Amino acid sequence: MTFFLPHSPMDPAILLPAASYEFATIQKVSGSGPPITASDQLAAEEPLEIRVGYELAGQRQHRTLSVTMRTPGHDEELAAGFLLTEGLIQSQTDLLGIIPCPDVQKAEEAGNVVRAELAAHVQVDFAAMERHFYTSSSCGVCGKTSIDAVRTASCPVLPTAGPHLRAAVVHQLPEKLRAAQAGFEQTGGQHASALFSPEGELLLLREDVGRHNALDKVIGAALLAGWLPLHQHILLVSGRVSFELVQKAAAAGIGVLAAVGAPSSLAIQAAESFGMTVLGFVRNERFNIYSHGWRLAEAG
Repeated sequence: MTFFLPHSPMDPAILLPAASYEFATIQKVSGSGPPITASDQLAAEEPLEIRVGYELAGQRQHRTLSVTMRTPGHDEELAAGFLLTEGLIQSQTDLLGIIPCPDVQKAEEAGNVVRAELAAHVQVDFAAMERHFYTSSSCGVCGKTSIDAVRTASCPVLPTAGPHLRAAVVHQLPEKLRAAQAGFEQTGGQHASALFSPEGELLLLREDVGRHNALDKVIGAALLAGWLPLHQHILLVSGRVSFELVQKAAAAGIGVLAAVGAPSSLAIQAAESFGMTVLGFVRNERFNIYSHGWRLAEAG
């Protein structure tokens, strides 16, 4: 078994694998003009299950270590870096090799599971690893231990009663968010999530170094205030839209998720199934409609 590093890490030919992006048909809104249908390129997002092989009482054992969301490509390198930075290995000599897992059971797992074979001397404290993964502030699904658990969401389909909003209201949201971001203004290093009314009134904002944490804080505050479900609210996030953010928003009943950045391919797939409107690149009097554009009552 050998390492899967067939190219130089700086080889430009492998920096953007074909699987790292997908195309989608969207609607572009600019100023007060009507939406224009266009094609857009989305960053691909899929779960990667990292399994490990290790020695226990002289027998080779295999088990799932973690599932993380990623853009497909360079998966063996991702797994190797994960093992090193999480403290499971200390050097290359701790690894026998990393391979695409050959014994997957489901079609959707193909290409999304890798197995790292650890040297016999490597001891893994799985209980400690699980505790650590669940407290990660940067990834909402690192504690999941199967791809099915990531893909399965207990979120009901959102109602079709609204909210109905105008493009002019959407254009105003980023400035209102930025003006209320005290933490970002002081540090320049915090993500924000905010709830707005259909008329664009800022109702609630929370900040955190982890964008998933910022959203959890907003949803938690709304829960404690007795506001759920948030069917008539607009959520604006300061960064990109990932699958986890869509899943969290759907769990709170949010029908409109707007973002300053771009959505991923899996985020749009999830939003379509939940009945959620996703707006991306909301800035400078423009935005893109990626799913369920019927909630935009009018362009102006």
